[in-house]
Amino acid sequence: MPRILITGSSGQLGFELQRALCLFGELRCPGRQQLNLASRQALLAWLDAERPEVIVNAAAYTAVDLAESEVELAHAINAAAPGAMAEWAAANDALLLHYSTDYVFDGSGETAWREDDNAKPLSVYGHSKWLGEQAVRAAGARHFILRTSWVAGVHGNNFAKTMLRLAASKEQLRVVNDQFGTPTPASLLADVSAQLLARTLAEREQPYGSYHVATQGCTSWYQYAAYVIGLAREAGWPLTLPGDGLQPIPSADYPQQALRPAYSVLDCRKLQQTFGLQLPSWQQGIRQLFATLDAARRG
Repeated sequence: MPRILITGSSGQLGFELQRALCLFGELRCPGRQQLNLASRQALLAWLDAERPEVIVNAAAYTAVDLAESEVELAHAINAAAPGAMAEWAAANDALLLHYSTDYVFDGSGETAWREDDNAKPLSVYGHSKWLGEQAVRAAGARHFILRTSWVAGVHGNNFAKTMLRLAASKEQLRVVNDQFGTPTPASLLADVSAQLLARTLAEREQPYGSYHVATQGCTSWYQYAAYVIGLAREAGWPLTLPGDGLQPIPSADYPQQALRPAYSVLDCRKLQQTFGLQLPSWQQGIRQLFATLDAARRG
């Protein structure tokens, strides 16, 4: 069975990848103490010692606002590390699955973004992820780059869990209503990754390259919050937030260090048509995520 490296295994995507990929090979899931992605020398030494046949890079510097002041670290993890992995994969005939973000786009217009649209990141985080994509492509390894958006999982921190936590303790919440995207469960992204890996293990030659992976539809952060909180009300969660306690606000009323794209919906038709996959609506994806969170709450 192939040896599969999963970086970022303690994150919400990495957690789901361990579930989804465990039947395909022997997983290697080093923590930060064992694998320092900020050091090219340490990363290459680890790869030389372990020699994985598949590299699944779910690690990323995702502190979008903090990245504005930690530029060097963001670029080391999001750009230099993927480039080093891709170079090693090319030299050692390994497969690389790498994940990127809707934040590589500037969010202008109201048309879903395709894989070949021009990237114009607005933030250090988005720029570092775009440089990582370019480094992966330039290395010449067999690779899939999966761009996704607004990831949420049962493990780790995310917007959905934050809204549920705040709704249980606050009487008013103000949420941005002029940034649009698509919530994507980490479990869905992991399952799509498993599909691609299964195909590659069965037949080496594949239509490698970049694909968008997200749920279908479009929502704002405010509408997303309202939907999650509504599910909690229906399920009888003890919420402090009254029915009129959730208030929509413009981005200008919630200033942040890093600029976010106003419209970062991803067009996923290429993935669906190429691999015959059907992606769920964002509401269905969030319902499934909430059902898992609700079951855990009830014990």
